[in-house]
Amino acid sequence: MTPFETLQSWIEQLPIEAASASAITAVIATTVVILLSIVAYLISRRIANRTIPRIVQRTSNTWDDVLAEKNVFRHCALLVPALTAQLFIPVALDAYPAFAAVITRIINIYLILAAVMVVDALVNALHAIYQRLKVSRDIPLTGFTQVVKIILYFLAILLLLATLLDRTPFYLFSGLGAMTAVLMLVFKDPILGFVAGIQLISNRMLKQGDWIEMPKYGADGDVMDITLTTVKVRNFDRTITTIPTYALISDSFKNWRGMQESGGRRIKRSINIDMRTIRFCTPSMLQRFAKIRHISDYINRKNQEIATHNAALGPDARDTANCRRLTNIGTFRAYVDAYLRHHPMINTDMTFLVRQLPPTEHGLPLEIYVFCRDKVWANYEAVQSDIFDHLLAILPEFDLRVFQYPSGYDVTSLGERLIDAPKQ
Repeated sequence: MTPFETLQSWIEQLPIEAASASAITAVIATTVVILLSIVAYLISRRIANRTIPRIVQRTSNTWDDVLAEKNVFRHCALLVPALTAQLFIPVALDAYPAFAAVITRIINIYLILAAVMVVDALVNALHAIYQRLKVSRDIPLTGFTQVVKIILYFLAILLLLATLLDRTPFYLFSGLGAMTAVLMLVFKDPILGFVAGIQLISNRMLKQGDWIEMPKYGADGDVMDITLTTVKVRNFDRTITTIPTYALISDSFKNWRGMQESGGRRIKRSINIDMRTIRFCTPSMLQRFAKIRHISDYINRKNQEIATHNAALGPDARDTANCRRLTNIGTFRAYVDAYLRHHPMINTDMTFLVRQLPPTEHGLPLEIYVFCRDKVWANYEAVQSDIFDHLLAILPEFDLRVFQYPSGYDVTSLGERLIDAPKQ
């Protein structure tokens, strides 16, 4: 005989009506069940808040710390009173099955909500554990985590409706066909974001920490987070740009990860030479160039090569137009090449070019196309500036001049000379 049956038999022996005895038994039994549920909750909460954290602190694992931080154990304590009540309510209200069914339905609703909280906390904990792994930077799963939560909430709503309507969940699933169009409209962005997230991850197109450029959305900075519907980018001016995830598939963007993972960052810049200063080198110029450390061997080698070539011309060598001669622009180009090859911050194992571009109305562009070893933005800019500081300063040593438009000072100086010309 159960305790509730013993209680009922004892109350029936009292001088009261049978109906009243049954009601009193139900009330007392229900009160006892409620008290048991409260006691069970207090015990489970104490275990979750005090005992389990102490055990977690003593272990060497880190995953249990995350479970505690995400309140998984605390949410599990919410299940204990509902399970206790669900176990004893049918017995306590055996004489009132209709009322027991209502109470059981309320308990089931509470269980569904508590279970959703437990699973949600568990998903958050698993995602936090995954983010501590190195692979999480290459394969972010934030979008997938959000999809799991959406499915969880959707199933919870269906179960709640099924419980309230006293129907099986399959009955509600059968009616979803007519709601497909509405669901597609409501969840359009999450669906597009989920598909885009799969493509981004599977193709390794984007990961957290990548530097991307997307001018259409004003994005130029590091990826902070990749979610189901948006990608957050912290720009270099410290602003934050939010980009729809599916836009990274439908539109183009530049990812600088390849540069960051390579051996250097590209320097591509030109110096425009005034073409009026380009000329053949005279013997005095060659003697002066031969004293420059980086090209002294080049000058000596070229002088011997040119002398041998011109000697083979015979009588034609009398005309200088038939002879080979060095130019100041060619010598300067050789100097730039040698200077950069001796520069400690230039990676000569990557593409290395010092070339002339087609002449324009701005002069003759001499382009430098090399790679800096230091890829940090500030250091890279400093190295690039130092290189061009030196090249612009040494350019007059080769009797060359940088092309630039006349400034106000040039116009003023010309006017003053024209005014003073008659006086002279």
